[in-house]
Amino acid sequence: MDGKPKEVALERLRGLCDPDSLGVQSTREINKRKQLLVAQDKAVKGIKFGLKMPGNDYNLYVAGPDRTGQTFIAKTYIEKIAKEDPPPSDWCYVYNFHEQDTPKFLKLKRGMGIRLKKDLSEFIEEVKTEIQDVFESEDYSKEKEAISKIFDTKRNELISLLEKKVNKEGFILNISQVGMMIMPSKDGKPMDDETIGALPKEERKRLQKVSQELQKQMKETMRTIRNLDRGLKEKIKGLDNKIALYRVGLLIEELETKYRDLPEVLDYLKGMKGDIILNIDNFKQKHPIHQGPFFMPQIEPSFNRYEVNVLIDNSKCKGAPVIVETNPTYLNLFGRIEKQSQFGALFTDFTMIRPGALHRANGGYLVIKAMDLLRSLGSWNALKRAIKNKEIRIEDLAEEIGFISTKTLKPIPIPLNIKVVLIGDPHIYHLLYSFDSDFKKMFKVKAQLDDSIKKTKRQIKNYLFYIAKACEEEHLLDIDKKGLARIVEYASELVGNQRKMSLKLPEIKDLVVEANFWAKQRGRKSIESTDIERAIDEKRQRSNLMETKIQDMIEEQTLNIQTKGQVIGQVNGLTIYDLGDYVFAKPIRITSTATPGKEGIVDIEREAKMSGNIHTKGILIMESYLKNKYALDKPLALSASVTFEQSYGMVDGDSASAAELFAILSCLSKKPIRQGIAVTGSVSQLGECQPIGGITRKIEGFFDVCKARGLTGDQGVIIPKRNINDLMLRQEVVAAVEKGKFHIYAIENMDEGIEILTGVKAGKRDRKGNYPKNTLNYLVTERLRIMSESIKESEQKTKRRVKKGKRSANRHHQDKKGQSSSKLL
Repeated sequence: MDGKPKEVALERLRGLCDPDSLGVQSTREINKRKQLLVAQDKAVKGIKFGLKMPGNDYNLYVAGPDRTGQTFIAKTYIEKIAKEDPPPSDWCYVYNFHEQDTPKFLKLKRGMGIRLKKDLSEFIEEVKTEIQDVFESEDYSKEKEAISKIFDTKRNELISLLEKKVNKEGFILNISQVGMMIMPSKDGKPMDDETIGALPKEERKRLQKVSQELQKQMKETMRTIRNLDRGLKEKIKGLDNKIALYRVGLLIEELETKYRDLPEVLDYLKGMKGDIILNIDNFKQKHPIHQGPFFMPQIEPSFNRYEVNVLIDNSKCKGAPVIVETNPTYLNLFGRIEKQSQFGALFTDFTMIRPGALHRANGGYLVIKAMDLLRSLGSWNALKRAIKNKEIRIEDLAEEIGFISTKTLKPIPIPLNIKVVLIGDPHIYHLLYSFDSDFKKMFKVKAQLDDSIKKTKRQIKNYLFYIAKACEEEHLLDIDKKGLARIVEYASELVGNQRKMSLKLPEIKDLVVEANFWAKQRGRKSIESTDIERAIDEKRQRSNLMETKIQDMIEEQTLNIQTKGQVIGQVNGLTIYDLGDYVFAKPIRITSTATPGKEGIVDIEREAKMSGNIHTKGILIMESYLKNKYALDKPLALSASVTFEQSYGMVDGDSASAAELFAILSCLSKKPIRQGIAVTGSVSQLGECQPIGGITRKIEGFFDVCKARGLTGDQGVIIPKRNINDLMLRQEVVAAVEKGKFHIYAIENMDEGIEILTGVKAGKRDRKGNYPKNTLNYLVTERLRIMSESIKESEQKTKRRVKKGKRSANRHHQDKKGQSSSKLL
């Protein structure tokens, strides 16, 4: 590299947003009625297709990273499409007059469920009033008395005839509440046992024989009377049914006329009419009058069976329903059958059937988070079965999982017509797709959400709409144009790219809410950029305890990080700490040693089993680069070790491979490295410096260390050139660069980086394949040549010693053999 190393231009260190380019003075000027969403064009296209595609197997899975507003985006577009769909029907459960344990459903036009419930309630009240009035009327009493009078006449005639026969034989017929009795008599009075015992034996036999005959006639007479009594009851019941049928028929005609277009309702009314006639006595009873403090009321007859359980009322629904179920337990999805305690026992009926989310979303759309659904016992399998069978079956959870079975209601399943939208992580989608054969059959549409968008004027405008809408919904202060510009910049900071904005919309909303708090604390009437900045800083302060502790350890030199001077075989790398809610970076000292050998590069972290696969891959690529660069005509006779000093945890990633390579090159060339410059970037086999992640945080982490020790003007960071667009440095860092106190170097290959670190030209091969003398590559090549010759010489000496040893052994063997021969002779 000729001349002074190229630094990153000042304007490329941070993507700025000009407040005047936004076209508004504050969020007050933004039309919040427009339903514009931020980008996600691909996802929206998939959502629209999945929602409009007919068929119960074209359900939708919305996949996206956490906190990208999956639910908000899905719900917004679903509601937009749902408004164009026709409203669904009402669903009711009613008593099944043929199978009382199997309530039947009624599908009614929108709004008719409540109307039917009201009509039947009024009908039953009218029936009770009418029945009670008619059965208390004088006409009914007269007709009933006439029937009873005929019975009494016939009964009296039978008793009178029996009595005459009894008296004729000298007996008396005694009639009481207990029944009839025939006793022998004398002078018109019954004989006692003593008198009967005093009679002659022949007389007693005669009386006994006559008594037996009369008893037979009495039993026959009683049998005839009982038949007459049954006939009386049947005639009275027939009279009651006739009157009830007439009265109920008149009242029910109005309902049958009103619901003549609904065969299911007419069938139910027919069954109800017959049941009322069968249970007419319940309607004839009046409420008992409480008398005295110890009055025990009778159990009143229940008329619940004639009620209508309006399970789903869509009378106020405009378009198809959109239900977001945040707690998709089995009962919340499929409904439940409640139970009530009465006299120490639990009972239930069809009026205690309660709907679930599937009932409420039937004819529309149901949105569920996939992880919540999978965590709920029994919910996932039951949902798949409901989609497959196109019905909603209400069962106890214990019965669903096969734990226990009890006698309870078995409501007839309601037909299901629904679109299910699952929302979750892409990883969950791939797991379900790979291991659940039903999933790929039922959820054929995937809508993939992105976590970032390109920062164009159109998308910035959409972003402003979202921010303004959030302010309106949360009743926040208006945000001025500088505050809006700072939010746009923060969106780029989140995604780590100047040309993109983060789609983690909930985080943007949280920032606005917190800035609103700080603005009110200062008594402002609008949110300004300083309030946004404070909200960002306060959030960072709440989470940076670990960062502060590491910074303190560096300042106290417990962690040895040098930011001044030059050292051979030592360089400052940059490592990322991801705590989940907070990510930061700090420098780490990387050291290396190099000696002649054949082991190649020994990664101490790998040997200690403290590194991941990606880091191991980076080491192998680095070794391949050294072979390709310096060992084309000879073997790489090198035994170099590299390690992260004072690192006591797992290390992974290849972003430190450039720094590790520079440490090895420093050892081989014996040229010291500037400790004021940190390095990040990965290495390719061809020596290219490849981009890595977290570039902004890494630069800021090293800057904080240098700032704490004092900026000298010789400090900075080497980064891959392809990471320039990812820079969103703090204003403090940009200001230091502008003053020449800190430097950001962007390199394309390893030669450029080593020149910056050592101040020595790297050098390029000439036509003969040689590097210019005293260049760094020349020094490395010479050192490797010397190592190779040293290894070769060492191997030759070893071979000579082995060969000499073998000759000595052979001579010793021959001498020993000769001595043995002499002894034999």
